[in-house]
Order: sequence, then structure tokens, then C-alpha cells
Amino acid sequence: MGKHRAAHIVWDWNGTLFHDNEAIIGATNAAFLELGLEPITLERYRALYCVPVPKFYERLIGRLPTDAEWELMDEIFHRYYAEHRAACGLTAGAVELLAGWRSAGRSQSILSMYVHDELVPLVRGLGIESHFVRVDGRTGPSGGSKTTHMVRHLGALAGVDPARTVVIGDAADDAVAALHAGARAVLYTGGSHSRASLEEVGVPVVDTLEEAVEEAQRIAA
Repeated sequence: MGKHRAAHIVWDWNGTLFHDNEAIIGATNAAFLELGLEPITLERYRALYCVPVPKFYERLIGRLPTDAEWELMDEIFHRYYAEHRAACGLTAGAVELLAGWRSAGRSQSILSMYVHDELVPLVRGLGIESHFVRVDGRTGPSGGSKTTHMVRHLGALAGVDPARTVVIGDAADDAVAALHAGARAVLYTGGSHSRASLEEVGVPVVDTLEEAVEEAQRIAA
């Protein structure tokens, strides 16, 4: 059996489908507070954010955190985020876009670096699980790149051709992971990166998810 010809979208979760900027910034600042660091604004976060995440912290504090500092900051970040994510919701228009893509006979999936055992019930609880052929969160340590996870994710999708797959995300690492796996990417400015930092990657950059889906349809045609 050959691979079918339908286009496929791999959606990022945090900052893309799930609009959680406030919880992310709050969690980051809670982690900073533990080490006596000054809080960060959303604008500064979006200008400097990168993966691996310890490198992001190096940009902010002028040095890499020690292993002990990283473990403490990571634990505080995830505890704060888990407590505050309930106040967040799907990005405006996401439900209609997911339903429209699916009703057109195309497939879609989620690949996130948010921990898998928390991601799946969150997606299910928001009532959108049925739109996806697969939902994968992170297994293993936090803070790293999505690249190897993307290769594994696409390899697990029966009948999906990476050449007709578009990753929609809000971070430069989403595009890096997509290109490494033989897919394409569209980056959305509503999440973790500024437009300027996203434009450095060399893939289409858009300001709404609607534009992202339109671009995905175009480049996967």
C-alpha cells in the first residue's frame, strides 16, 4: 500500500492551539523568583525564548543554570503551570479550523513537548480529541528540542507522507524539527516567539491560525 496524497497538519500545542501565554510567563517568573531573579515581561520572553530551555535561561541571566538550579526551576515551572492552565483555553477560531480541516478529508495530529500524560486528558477535556489521528506529548526529560520527537511522531502516522505534511507551531524549533523530518512548517506569531525571531527561520510566518491553515493547504498541495 502506498502513502495517500492527502495533506496532513501536525499541530503544536502550547502557544499554538492552546493559548497559554499568561500561564507560561507566570510559571517562568515563579521559577525566577525562587533564584532571586527579576521577573520577565512577555515581550522580553518572546524576543529571547529558545530551546534547549537552559540556553534560554543563559540568555536571561548571563550564564547557564547549574544542574541543581535547572532541576529546581523546572519543577517550579511545571507546578505553577499545572495550577494555572485551567484559566487558559483554545486559541480563537481553533475549533472551527480543526473541524474544517477534518471535514475536508484531511488528517491532523498533535505533537507537543508538554508531558504526554497531562496533554492527552487536557485535549480530551477540551472536546477536540476526535479531530486528531494521534496526540503525542513529551516522554522523557523536559527542555530539549522537538526534532527526534517529530521523526518518531511522523513515523507512527500510517499513510501520512512527510512531504505533504505541514507543522504549525509558534517556535523556531517547530520549523527545525519539521525540516529535519522532511516536512514543511508555518510559524504563528501568537505564542512564544516574536515575529522578528520567527522570520529568521526562513519559513512562512503568519499572525493567525486561519492564515496558518491557509498557508499549510497551499504549500502541501
